[in-house]
Amino acid sequence: MGKLAVGALRAVLAVVLVATVFVQAVMVWALATDPEDGSLPLTPLRVITILGMVAAQVALVCVGRLVAMVRRGTVFSHAAFRYVDGVIGAIVAAALVWFAVTIINAPGQREDPGVTVIMGGVGVAILGVALIVLVLRMLLAQAVARDGEAARMRAELDEVI
Repeated sequence: MGKLAVGALRAVLAVVLVATVFVQAVMVWALATDPEDGSLPLTPLRVITILGMVAAQVALVCVGRLVAMVRRGTVFSHAAFRYVDGVIGAIVAAALVWFAVTIINAPGQREDPGVTVIMGGVGVAILGVALIVLVLRMLLAQAVARDGEAARMRAELDEVI
């Protein structure tokens, strides 16, 4: 990975991380100061927003650590699995948060249940992203195994030579 790509990705990750912290702070402030007017269940939505931002932050930190490992050339190690698992967990948590939003929103959509169905479909799509990352984790596992096997073969070859 080039220095420019790593720098750009780190900048994007930092901006998104700062933005999520800002949204969390606003939601906490709103929980403490802004009463509900009864039109929407604002308190649960605010709590869900805070939890969703936590899921995003976990994914951002894990991706940042993986980028650092790629830059150092150590991504094909067992240490990378912890961060990939963190990304998968964060995506699954985001899907659960989205399903909670869908459930909270559903009673207001009785006249047009298509919105709830679409929101449920988005939740399933988010879970699909988690499955894609799981497949990528399996590819990483194969690469780590092959890298270990290559290192062992190099060591054996060095002994023979």
